[in-house]
Amino acid sequence: MQPYELFIGLRYTRARQRSRFISFISLVSVIGIALGITVLITVLSVMNGFQREVRTRILGVASHVQISGAENTLADWRAVAGKAALHAQVLAAAPYVSAQGLLSSGNTVRGAYVRGVIPAEEEKVADFAQHMKAGTLAALRPGEFSIVLGVELARALGVLVGDKVVLIAPQGQVTPAGILPRLRQFTVAGIFAVDHYEYDSGLALVDLEDAQKLYRMGDQVSGVRLKLKDLFESGAVSRDLARSLGPGAYITDWTRLNANFFRAVDIEKRMMFFIVFLIIAVAAFNIVASLFMAVKDKQSDIAILRTLGASPGSVTKIFLIQGTLVGLMGTLLGVIGGVLLAANVDVVVPFIENAIGFKFLAKDVYQISDLPSEVRAADVMITALFSFVVCILATIYPSYRAAKINPAEALRYE
Repeated sequence: MQPYELFIGLRYTRARQRSRFISFISLVSVIGIALGITVLITVLSVMNGFQREVRTRILGVASHVQISGAENTLADWRAVAGKAALHAQVLAAAPYVSAQGLLSSGNTVRGAYVRGVIPAEEEKVADFAQHMKAGTLAALRPGEFSIVLGVELARALGVLVGDKVVLIAPQGQVTPAGILPRLRQFTVAGIFAVDHYEYDSGLALVDLEDAQKLYRMGDQVSGVRLKLKDLFESGAVSRDLARSLGPGAYITDWTRLNANFFRAVDIEKRMMFFIVFLIIAVAAFNIVASLFMAVKDKQSDIAILRTLGASPGSVTKIFLIQGTLVGLMGTLLGVIGGVLLAANVDVVVPFIENAIGFKFLAKDVYQISDLPSEVRAADVMITALFSFVVCILATIYPSYRAAKINPAEALRYE
């Protein structure tokens, strides 16, 4: 047999002729809470997906840990790579040459970040193979002066695989006619697309020996790139390598190289949680309003219950049950709606974009062009818990006021 407080509380949530407006306010509260939770779960999932996608695409071409030397040169890189490989977390190491350059094709000139690599070694620390749209990274061979370009860079230069481009090094060479820039013609051997605008529009790969010749580095390289078993251990690995390699090695990891970006995304996620959570708080205030109106409407009922022996605590429970039921319904509907929307955002967003003819994410601004989503159980649980707690807190004061009603005063004019 259910307690009478539960029975009456459930009965009060159903509309009667003279309390339709109160039930309408309760319905608005349920819808407001459900919408707030739906939006919050969707926003958090999109932010999670954005972080995951950008991190994956950055680390597809960047290194987990990078070891370089003074003035962008590392003389005995084989010894450095050998010492680094002894660490339990290090899976692979690859040397690289990094430099700035200008790429020219016809009348078009574009600046580029030039990276000299050994293709077989580079594939161990990066994922270029799965991002190649044309050609292969293995086509970079010493002495052939071939080049692999990002898809946006190749499009800007108007070149395809097999076309020629001129790479101009900023370091000049002294001649009787003055200081002239060093330049070399390269053949486009491949085009990659990692769907990260910074790399697709500005990265060019050449063979390590060709880069050393063009930039006159001899047998030296700019540094060594490492791939780890667990990319989230990069900070600890960097500290361990700093102690083992000594002060001559400059060690950075992916979290420090992109620290400002990921910190900004994390702060934005926290602020979005706070801002959208205010929607739920506003809906909770509707619960307060509906309960106050219900208490006013049910004064005579409360007085009769009190005269029949109901305690103030029982009256409080009745309205707590009514408000809690509203909060529970809103929370459940919001969680279901939020999970469904977040899981299908890749379908919903393109539909809206096609309907209004506007692209939400520009590649050159947001780095990615598609809206990703990653639903995390922890985010859903925290959102639901916080929302439900706010709804319960919103019911306390109106319920307390209902218990304070004086039966004699309430029945005086009945």
